[in-house]
Formats: sequence, structure tokens, C-alpha cells
Amino acid sequence: MTRAFLFALALLASPALAQDAAQPSGPISTLQDSRGDAAIDARIEGIIGALDGYADVDVDVREGIVTFSGEVLNAEAIPRLEELAARVDGVVAIENDVTENTDVVRRLDPVADRFAARSVQFLNYLPLLTIAVVVGLLVVFLGVLLARWEWPWRRLAPNDFIAEIYRTVLRLAFAVAGVVVALDILNATALLTGLLGAAGIVGLAVGFAVRDSVENFIASIMLSLRQPFRPNDFVDIEGSTGSVIRLTSRATILLDPDGNHVRLPNSFVFMAKIINYTRNAQRRFGFVLGIDPAADLSEAKRIGLEALSGLDFVLTEPVPQVWIQDAGDSTVSVEFYGWLDQRDTNFAVARGEAIRFVMATLTQTGIGMPEPGYRLKVEGGGVSAADLPDDAGRQQSVATTKPDAPVVPPVLEAEAVAADRTIERMVEDERRIENEADLLSSAAPRE
Repeated sequence: MTRAFLFALALLASPALAQDAAQPSGPISTLQDSRGDAAIDARIEGIIGALDGYADVDVDVREGIVTFSGEVLNAEAIPRLEELAARVDGVVAIENDVTENTDVVRRLDPVADRFAARSVQFLNYLPLLTIAVVVGLLVVFLGVLLARWEWPWRRLAPNDFIAEIYRTVLRLAFAVAGVVVALDILNATALLTGLLGAAGIVGLAVGFAVRDSVENFIASIMLSLRQPFRPNDFVDIEGSTGSVIRLTSRATILLDPDGNHVRLPNSFVFMAKIINYTRNAQRRFGFVLGIDPAADLSEAKRIGLEALSGLDFVLTEPVPQVWIQDAGDSTVSVEFYGWLDQRDTNFAVARGEAIRFVMATLTQTGIGMPEPGYRLKVEGGGVSAADLPDDAGRQQSVATTKPDAPVVPPVLEAEAVAADRTIERMVEDERRIENEADLLSSAAPRE
């Protein structure tokens, strides 16, 4: 039983049985004669004669049985003969003895014919193609001329970088328009869908490949529009401090307080936290001093506030402030805050002078500022200073030594805390020497 089943499957899979599947079905007529065979033969020969690729195929019909013989150049054309003959009325069976011709010369002849036909077709279309190309180039040339007209783009754009982007977009739009017009003249606008699809795929692949460059380019556009800083502004960009030299299409260039160039990618600057110290002329400074817990803290605050307010560079509005920050083991921490105009005052120097002046004033008036003290508990005998570690000995001596009474602090002169223009002059020199385009514009709106 199993062998019979396998034999049946083999028969179904055989080419002969597959060929029988294309045989005609239905009842067979008993009135078949030579005139019917001739009609079938004439009909089939007429059909295959009108089709390409069957010039070497012969047809023979006897008793309704159609026999094909000969050669074809394409193997796919062989089963089509059976399908065609099966549809002719009166056909009883089909014998297909057609084979594929593998002769190289015969197979190349159709290729040569196709190339010749296409060459003739190209020559016929050449005048129309020339007109389409000329019209498309004229459209593109018009876009280039409009893009070279600088006045409207400088008026519309906040800086040269954005103006160049506008011009590039205009040139690209006219280039696409030129291609569309040329294809429309050739009546080949259907190719536009394929071109756009291919351009989209290529653009997506290129976008992934140069993702960092694209992000930096977009960040440059946004920074040039937002204008978060101006040349010579002193900024802090995620820990990188310095005065702004310029904003280029790729990076933001700073000059740090040591005179070094700091180049930051615009993609980083756009996402970073930016502290612009120059944006507001008034800037607050502060410091903490340790006061002796035994001293009168109210008096210490009053004396320190008067000393801070008496400094010429400290602004009266906003007013200086003093408060107790914390109480430690041996000192009470007092915070002092004042405001200054950083356009005329060196911030770091003024803060240092304010600390010196307030400390000297408090000490001169008897307000102590002791060093941290340490208490030693010794069991089982005494201990001398020589037995203590070096650090402990120094701390004990410092804690027990009283400083000499200081003299009254001198009055500070304005030149002592005047703003240092060295970095500012260096930035101006850098901006004059370098020829790189700057995207910062004083006419653009600030963020």
C-alpha cells in the first residue's frame, strides 16, 4: 500500500504528467475529418505567426492531435504553445516537441535588433530631448541668478550664514523645477516618482552616515537665530569659561582667562547650559568668614556690613547683605554679599579686596576670627607637644597664638579694582585678524 502511494506521487511529479495538465478537457467529437484538422492547423499557425519568437516552430494536426516541433530562443515560450493550442476548438491532445535553441549567434541577433531599434528611437527623440534639456537648464540658471542677488537675502536673514542657506534652498528648488519641466516635455513624468524614491533612500542613508555633522549644522542655524551671546561676552558653557570670539558654522570659539582658544562644537553648545555673565552689568559676589562664637554676632554683622557698604565699588542698589550661615564647632560662619558693576570693576580683584577689607575691619574692632581648635583627652599620663604629630602641633600652636592687632585697612583706590581690558583687546584683535565668517550680529534679536 505504501509503495503504491509513493509511486502515485512520483507520477504526479513527473514532467509527462505536468504536461498533461495543459491538455484539452471535455468530450471528444466523433465527426473529426481532414478539413477540421486543416482549420485547426491554419488557426494555430496564424496565431503563432503573429507572435514574436515562434518563427522556427512547425505545427502538424492529425485527428485533432496538435504536434509542435522546432526551436525557440526563450525557454519560457515553450509552455505558452500548449496553453494557446488548448484554447482552440477541436483540439484533442497536444504534443510539444519544441526545444530551446542555444546557438550563440542566433541568441545575440534579437539583442542586436533591440539595440538598433532603440538607437533609432533615440535619434527620433533627440530634438525633443535637446529642447527639454535646454529648458531645464534655463530654469536652473534663473534660480542661480536669483540666488546671487544678495540684497533681499541679507534683508530677510539675520546673518550671512542664514542668507546662504536661503540661497541654497532657492537654487535646489529651481533645480528640481528644471528636472520636472524637462520630464514633462518628454512626457516622462512617471520617472519622477522613481527618482524621488531613490533620492529619499540615498538621503536617509547619507543622513545616518553624517548624523553628527547634520546635528552640528542644525545647531549652527539655531544658534545664529537665537544669538545667546555677543562677541566679547564672558560666558560659562558647561564648565568652559571664556570671552566669545566668534560663532562659526561649525563651532563656538572662546578665549579663556589664560589667553587660550577654546573651540566647542555648536551641537554641544546648543544643548548645554550657558551662563552669560556679561548680559547683566550688575553681578553679585559673596564670601564666608568664620566669627568667634564668643563675640557679639549682631555687632559683627553690623560692622562687616558697614565695611562692605563703604567700599566704592560696592553698589548701594541692590543693597549689600549679611547673614549667619551656620554654627560650627569653633566658629560661626557669616556670609557677606555685595553687588558691583562688572563693566567697570574687575570681579575677582574686587571680591578679594572686599574679603581683605572686611576681615581687617572686624579684627581691628576686636571681633575674633579664630582658627579651628582641637581638644585632646589623654589617659594614663601626660603628653608633651613633642609627642604630638606635626599637624596636631601646628594646629595647637595656631590656636593658642594670638595675632597682633592689625592697623586700620587703607582706603581702596578705584584703580585697584578697575576692570581688566586685556582679554577684551585680545578678542578684538582676534576678530580683526581672522577671516572666518562670524554668525553673531548686533542687529539680530537676542534670546
